[in-house]
Amino acid sequence: MKILISGATGFVGTNMINALSNKFEFVRLTRPNCHTTDPNTICLEDLAKHDPHGFDAIIHLAGKAHDLSGDADIEAYKLANTKFTTDLFDEFLTSPIRDFFYFSSVKAVADSVEGVLTEQVVPNPATAYGQSKQLAESYILSRSVPDGKRVFILRPCMIHGPGNKGNLNLLYKIVAKGIPYPLAAFENRRSFLSIDNLCYIIERLITDPNISGGIYNLSDDHPLSTNELIRILSKTAGFKARLWKVNAKLIKGLAKVGDKLKFPLNSERLKKLTESYVVSNGKIKGALKINNLPVSCEEGISRTIQSFHTH
Repeated sequence: MKILISGATGFVGTNMINALSNKFEFVRLTRPNCHTTDPNTICLEDLAKHDPHGFDAIIHLAGKAHDLSGDADIEAYKLANTKFTTDLFDEFLTSPIRDFFYFSSVKAVADSVEGVLTEQVVPNPATAYGQSKQLAESYILSRSVPDGKRVFILRPCMIHGPGNKGNLNLLYKIVAKGIPYPLAAFENRRSFLSIDNLCYIIERLITDPNISGGIYNLSDDHPLSTNELIRILSKTAGFKARLWKVNAKLIKGLAKVGDKLKFPLNSERLKKLTESYVVSNGKIKGALKINNLPVSCEEGISRTIQSFHTH
């Protein structure tokens, strides 16, 4: 099967191609006016010239990631996350390609979660990133999809794996340097998504034409607290877990100072590290007719940490 993939050089795209290249043939898709001469890369405006009958699916990963600095520009997000998506989706609708996979985000629904996030929650994104993703979702849902085509809007939570450079990598560096984790006083539960589970889901969806398109949240089977995460991380890397329960009010005060002075610890990053954000994966497991994803949350985290430790 032949797959057209945007965002192929990013963290998710690189891992997905590495994991599934023995099953699918991938061709990279880039933004308009890329002027590429690479035979394995197609600019968006040239898609119609490349015999789209040869492709079975489009996986749309490209976009502007969530900016934790607080300096986000909504128009930049709309250009990267909304317009590119709507233009590509229009091309898909008029092509013979069967499947369209749009990688949205749980942040397209809610920046904070009370209880468990399901697909039934009415979207109310609070950030420029989430709003741009939700605008793209709304456009996709507003269009009439021809018979025989499937459209998947996938909302992953925090994805991790080899090459990940997010908060998990930051936590690893703290532990590896022997620096105590000072946020142990915060009690939380967070969902994560192993890149291995993500690739498993994508492979199943592409190869099983009986699975219906729709909106699906993506997460591992069980959430973890940040303290549990630190313990798994430390055990995997061979370091001693050092958890300090510094007064939570003091930490929040320091984060507010960081907002003004541009310190690494600011209110947005503190929220990402300490808030609860539990995501249900019941719908996608029901569609796949499985009780559990192949990789447990603990095993997936360990694999990611091993990749950090190796490099």
